[in-house]
This record gives sequence, structure tokens and C-alpha cells, in this order.
Amino acid sequence: LLDEATSALDSKSERIVQEALDNASQGRSSIIIAHRLSTIRKVDQVIVMEDGRVVERGGYDELRADPGGIFARMVA
Repeated sequence: LLDEATSALDSKSERIVQEALDNASQGRSSIIIAHRLSTIRKVDQVIVMEDGRVVERGGYDELRADPGGIFARMVA
């Protein structure tokens, strides 16, 4: 479980830490809580929650392509 693991880092440090986390996560299930889009671009599934409920679920590109979706509005 990674809760905002890179939130306090500058962009250079974030890339280094993100690469290490990506390597450590290979072949494992990970839950990543993030607000930075760069943290979640490579994930298999994005789950968008609102008021404690799952309102969208899918791949990053899939959700981003849905013009009426919450995730698409957040990344626009």
C-alpha cells in the first residue's frame, strides 16, 4: 500500500523513487493512492472514488478517453 509515496519529492527525485517502486512492484499487487498523474500512468487499473464509493474503474488511457467521465475531467 503506497499512500502518496512521492508527494513530497521534487520531479527528479520522484522519477528515481517511482522507478524503484515500479521495479519492486513487478509481479505483485500494489495499491497506490495518488494525486499526481505521473504516479499512476503505468498502472493496470485506475479506480476513481467519490464519497467513499467506486465511481469509475478501468485502464488509464481508457478512462482518460471517456469524455463524460470523472477521471477524464480530472486530467483535462
